Amino acid sequence: MLRAIIEEVLLFVLPFCIFAGYLVVNRRNPFDVEHWSRHVFALAVAGALLAIAVLIYGGFIAPRSEGAYEPPHMENGVLVPGRFK
Repeated sequence: MLRAIIEEVLLFVLPFCIFAGYLVVNRRNPFDVEHWSRHVFALAVAGALLAIAVLIYGGFIAPRSEGAYEPPHMENGVLVPGRFK
């Protein structure tokens, strides 16, 4: 679960990193607030849309199993792991 959260946070931060790289390439100071003030909202929207798009895409391509899930249970004193039937 932590991996999924980290992936989404990184996808949200990606537009900010790209913009900082753009500022460095153009020989501007990426730590100057003047360069960020007009672009923060657009970068936040782009990051949110990117994260949402990846979540939706992942939902469509996620492997699906056929049948119903049978949870773990005890059979004759032995724990039988959960499985799809």
